[in-house]
Amino acid sequence: MVNNSVLPDEPIAVIGMACRVPGATDPEEFWRLLVEGKDAVSEIPGDRFDPTSLRELGAVTVRGGFLDGDVAAFDPEFFGISPREATAMDPQQRLALELCWEATERAGIGGDALAGSRTGVFLGAISDDYATLVHRLDASAVTQHTLTGLSRSIIANRISYVLALRGPSLTVDSGQSSSLAAVHLACESLRRGESAVALAGGVHLNLVPDSFLTTSRFGALSPDGLAYTFDERANGYVRGEGGGVVVLKPLSAALRDGDDVLCVIRGSATNNDGGGESLTSPHAVGQQEVLRAAYARAGVDPSQVQYVELHGTGTKVGDPVEARALGAVLGAERPEDAPLRVGSVKTNIGHLEGAAGVTGLIKAVLSVRHGQLPPSLNFDRPHPDIPLDTLRLRVQTRLEEWRTASGTPRRAGVSSFGMGGTNVHVVLEQAPVVEPVEAPVEAGVAWPVPWVVSGRTEDAVRDQARRLAAHVREHPEHTVTDIAHSLATTRTAFHHRAAAIGTDRDDLLTQLDRIADTTTPITQTQTGKTAFLFTGQGAQRPG
Repeated sequence: MVNNSVLPDEPIAVIGMACRVPGATDPEEFWRLLVEGKDAVSEIPGDRFDPTSLRELGAVTVRGGFLDGDVAAFDPEFFGISPREATAMDPQQRLALELCWEATERAGIGGDALAGSRTGVFLGAISDDYATLVHRLDASAVTQHTLTGLSRSIIANRISYVLALRGPSLTVDSGQSSSLAAVHLACESLRRGESAVALAGGVHLNLVPDSFLTTSRFGALSPDGLAYTFDERANGYVRGEGGGVVVLKPLSAALRDGDDVLCVIRGSATNNDGGGESLTSPHAVGQQEVLRAAYARAGVDPSQVQYVELHGTGTKVGDPVEARALGAVLGAERPEDAPLRVGSVKTNIGHLEGAAGVTGLIKAVLSVRHGQLPPSLNFDRPHPDIPLDTLRLRVQTRLEEWRTASGTPRRAGVSSFGMGGTNVHVVLEQAPVVEPVEAPVEAGVAWPVPWVVSGRTEDAVRDQARRLAAHVREHPEHTVTDIAHSLATTRTAFHHRAAAIGTDRDDLLTQLDRIADTTTPITQTQTGKTAFLFTGQGAQRPG
């Protein structure tokens, strides 16, 4: 029995995010993909594995959501890893490292800032495709690094090791709800005080045809290679791959430290459908219970939530069960003209399985922050077992401004359900308004300021200069001095460095462009020694 008399959870702030999804390499690209209503699902890339042979084996589809480029590409030396060890590492470990590094930098606490701290790592992962590849090779492919390279536990543990993090370190497997379960566990760890900061999310890569074949024969995949969430054409899900990481902190600590709060997690809950019709059948009662528990812990009336990011896989059985649960808990008290809006990112990029929940979470955070509801694709007419009007639900089929009553924050729910019945729901709320310090209108500054970029290699410095210039041009609201301060205090200073120095934004941008395009060697700093001279006679010394 659910205890609905619990005290509300302490709010948790989302202060940074990073992602790699089909069609996007960061949250900004992901948001553009969403608002433009793009479908990033395609045929299996020929350099991944042969789609023709997959069809011959009986797979019902050769379509899915795949990351652009080479998923094996990785700079091991950046993380202090030898090339030999990196070869033995599951690419999911490599992707997780990159995402955690990017997420902490975007949160303004990158590099060594977290070293030795009680920072927890909670990552969902359910796939062992790389192990399948390695085990097909002969014994000579097995090295001293193979054990750790293929172990799922090391996905989280290696991040804690490389970044010197001293909090809990867990790889979570609850099936397709793993990454949102990881977020829930991270929030619990923060509330208990065992973590001061938490990195949470998940990764998933589809590297071999075997897993396509098993899901196909299980009967889970859409023959069309399209996710028809809540639609009458729903006939299965579309496999996807990628990853996402969010940086979490208690809201009180984030406000104290001046962090940029992207969104707030008001509460979350998890349970299991134990005793349902079958091991893999979704259960309406279990889903209703997890929804009620999440909103009780959040201290939020379910009728005050305006949008839910669905699990929404596009299956004939799962979609109606999810719709009925939402209608019972979140739709029942709504007027006919104000239904709960719902949508699924799986219609854009496929089902990222072990990373599906955090991908939906990142979409919802972006929507809350931008005040817009992106369209859910592939919806024409509702599934006959989903009476949307009766349930007070509406599928969000177009880009729409997210309007609320005056003084009412934007609120969203995010659902993720595992094949074995583990359900997770997270309640989000718009970040509290913090009065900004009024910055002067800036044509320039009275004294020169440096914009410093650095990297482990010269090419990395050039790339940083290029990306910084593009970002500054897209965000004219950032002042010259604010940019200089952030670059100096929230970024890791690597040995190869370059600086643009000036008083004027346009001049500084021109200098960044020169750094990005230069073929001149970029300075490598050498760590020197500091000497203190105490002469006893003032500031002078003989000799």
